[in-house]
Amino acid sequence: MHIFSAMNNQTIKAYLASINKYPLLNEAEEKDLSVKIQKGDKASLTKLINSNLKLVVSIATKICKDSEFLMDLIQEGNMGLMVAGGKFSHTFQTRFSTYAYPWITQYILRYIDNHSSLISIPHRKEMMIKKIQNAQAYFFQQNGREATVSELSLFTGIEMDKIISTMDYSYTMASLDVKAGDDANSCTIGDLISDTTYSPENLLVTKETKKIVHELMDSLPGNEKKVLWYRYNFDEEMSGKTLREVSKIIGVSPEAVRQTEMRALKRLEKAARKTV
Repeated sequence: MHIFSAMNNQTIKAYLASINKYPLLNEAEEKDLSVKIQKGDKASLTKLINSNLKLVVSIATKICKDSEFLMDLIQEGNMGLMVAGGKFSHTFQTRFSTYAYPWITQYILRYIDNHSSLISIPHRKEMMIKKIQNAQAYFFQQNGREATVSELSLFTGIEMDKIISTMDYSYTMASLDVKAGDDANSCTIGDLISDTTYSPENLLVTKETKKIVHELMDSLPGNEKKVLWYRYNFDEEMSGKTLREVSKIIGVSPEAVRQTEMRALKRLEKAARKTV
């Protein structure tokens, strides 16, 4: 085994041993911590994050099996976990791990996208870049913000001008055909590249909105539910059905369908106000 691979494996084992001491949280504990976090309690945020560090490891190992890069992916995934922890709310009606999963994945895939360079970099420069990037990741985890050049210099012992010149070598150009790992069966960067238009938070809100709408629909009387179901395309046809088409389906006049639709909408509006 290559000496660097052996060292990385030891680092990963030591890291896993250090995070195993944090117990998993139940749903009630997560909600309680979320309420405190929204009030600015940093200790609660730390507890929520620490209890989900193993989730980051699980996601990182699924994406990349190469131990040489695994700790880098874990560190990047931890940043996504921190962002999710600060945004999570007990009102989302979902477990924190479900909410955090896409945030963690997005940060890991973005890191892979930005660090699969086609340009050859001298080994000494590459090692220095990695040292600086690791320091940046650690500083962000500890302080919740990006480190300045002077802070990186103090943390790494590298002169400020060398940090600036070294980071100029950190290109982000990558081929979509580059393998994400050394394994022959590894997928390409094109398969893993992150979608910058994707928002886990918006996805969750949309999912929860649909769930609420369906619950409200289930509370309607039979005919009212049927009318709205066809009129507003809940059956996911090409388009919603006309009054005449719905009247033929449920066996009443188009006017009766229109009146039923109005009653149903008023009932939904009233029920929706109670849920707010």
